[in-house]
Order: sequence, then C-alpha cells, then structure tokens
Amino acid sequence: MNLKHDVRAVARQFQICGEIRSAEPYGSGHINDTYCVVFDQAGTCVRYIFQRINHLVFKNPVALMENIARVTRHLGGEFAGAGDASRRSLTLVFARDGNPSYQDAAGNHWRVYLFIEQARTYDAVESPGQAFEAAKAFGLFQKVLANLPAPRLHDTIPDFHHTPKRFLALERAVAADAFNRALLAKPEIEFAQQHESITSVLLDANLPERVTHNDTKFNNVMLDDTTGEGICVIDLDTVMPGLALYDFGDMVRTTTSPAKEDERDLSKVKMQFPMFEALVRGYLSTAGSFLTKEEKQLLAFSGKLITFEIGLRFLTDYLNGDTYFKVHRDGHNLDRCRTQFKLVESIENQEESMNELIESIAFSGPPVTELAEELR
Repeated sequence: MNLKHDVRAVARQFQICGEIRSAEPYGSGHINDTYCVVFDQAGTCVRYIFQRINHLVFKNPVALMENIARVTRHLGGEFAGAGDASRRSLTLVFARDGNPSYQDAAGNHWRVYLFIEQARTYDAVESPGQAFEAAKAFGLFQKVLANLPAPRLHDTIPDFHHTPKRFLALERAVAADAFNRALLAKPEIEFAQQHESITSVLLDANLPERVTHNDTKFNNVMLDDTTGEGICVIDLDTVMPGLALYDFGDMVRTTTSPAKEDERDLSKVKMQFPMFEALVRGYLSTAGSFLTKEEKQLLAFSGKLITFEIGLRFLTDYLNGDTYFKVHRDGHNLDRCRTQFKLVESIENQEESMNELIESIAFSGPPVTELAEELR
C-alpha cells in the first residue's frame, strides 16, 4: 500500500480482526483524509472506512468524536427496530483502548466506521426523486435527534453558520489582501458587500436551537442501490447545536443546481424549481411535525442565505491563500465562490414562487404524504 498514511499501523489500534487485503483513498471530501480498507475475516472480505480527522480545521477532535459517539449511539437505538437497522446510521468501531478515536505518534486523530454496503453517494443529484429522498433523510435525522438526551452537544466549529461573522472574516481578508488577490475577485467582493443586509436575518428571527447536521450536501446522504431510498446520513463532523434552517438551506444550495460546486461555466448554474419542490416535500414529510411556523416561513430564504454564506467562505479562503478547503487548481476557491453567488442570483429571481410553494404545502395544502416515486 503506497498511501499518504500508514493505514496498516493505524488499523492495529482498532477493534478489528483479520488481515488487511487492500486500502485505497475514498470519496471526494474537501477536509479529511478517507480510506476504504478491506479486511479478510475468516475468508470473507469486510470493508471499513478509515478517516484521519483534519485537526487544523477541527481544533478539538476529542470533543468532535464525543459528539459523534453520542449521536450514532442514539440513532442506532432509535433505528433498532427498523428493517436493515445497521445501514440506517453510521456505526463506529472503537479503538482498543475503548475510545471512539485513536491518536497516532504524529498527533493525527483517526476514526473507523463500518462500511455501508449496497448504497452510495452522488456528487450531483440526478432526479427530483433523489432530492426528495435526501431531504427526507435529513429531516428524519433532525427529527430523531430532537430527543437526544442532555447534555448539549459540543460546538465542533464555533459560529460555523454565523453568517455576520463570516462576512466580517471576508472584510478582514479583503483589507489584508495578503496574497494580492482582491483585484482578481473584485466583482465577487462587490456582490458580497451588496448582500450584507441579509446576513443576520435567521439569527434575528429567534428560532429554536436544534441538533443539526450543518453540512447537508447532497453527497452526505447514501442512497440505497436497489430502492433509491435515502438510507443513511454521513459526515457527522459538524453535528452540533444549530438552526434547522441551516440544514435545509444547504440542501437547496447543493441539490437544486445541475452544476458542480466548482463549475466554471456559470450558464449551467441555476436553481431548478422541480428540485426545490422535491426538497420541500421530502423535508416536510419527516421534519414538518416539529418545525415552528416561523421556521417553515423562512425555508426559501434559508437557501439563499446559506448559499451566500458558503460563497463568502470560499471567497475568504481564496483571499487568505487557500488554507481551509482543499484546492486542485489555481483559483479553485474563486471558481467555487462564483458558482455560489450565481446560484444566489437564481434563487432571488424565483424567491416569490418558492415562498408561494411553501405556503401551499406547509400551511394550505393537505398533509405532506407524497412518495418519492411520484417525483421521479
């Protein structure tokens, strides 16, 4: 195995039997290093996911793993009576010392999950049915964790979705211009400044605090290979206290546009209304029972705000020298910012119709009981 890390040495520290047969980099995440590791266990090949937690991003990996251990234990208990229960939630494999993670000699923190078979993630949504299923899964995730016992979860990244502070970070990056990039990003900086007024809307709305995922990209839900059902929510690093609308807003951001997050051809970036409708129906089918009236009324706005916020983050990282998100080409974070801001424009052009749809589904229409098949 010619890998960036000695996965074989890490594996010896976890409660896994058998010999390693293979280990390969896995997934398309920006932050952590992820490997799919295959073990021979009594003649049967069993797969696991190994991840090195990026401690430069997540400053307190121990607290992060305490959150994940509590959340996965709770989800596992709630889904215990369901069919295929072991595939409904991530399952941690604990280290030999009984901890949910292991710290190696270089200071890297590692965790291991059971591999969920016969399901996969998609970097881009392919149908309204898939959008429905993802939103339904994230809504159920929030609903089940609404009764997570005290104490409050740790804030793994304080102020993660605090949009006004994200805007202040951008202003600091513009003023410093440490890498002489502000001129190259002048239109994007001006777009951000023109939208400063929307940054505090959700924080000023006095919405209830929830247990939220906080990174509800479409590719953070695994869809069953056979049924297409949203089977499991993954990537739990940012599960912590937050607003329910942070999660819905990020679903709008990552699911409604046919373009990739770093698409250079901005003509491909647009908010597709059928995808948005599928998200609303899927999400409210599971989360609608506990959301307040005010939360439902701000569903469409949350899509615009979170898309704008992520654009701010990409732009700030670009100006700061690409220190947070992994980049694979010059100007990668600026490309990402541009796609977000173009999507904000598309949402603004359709925001009135989006709000009318939510009014008809959440307040005026019959209970949300649509099946995914109706949206395919």
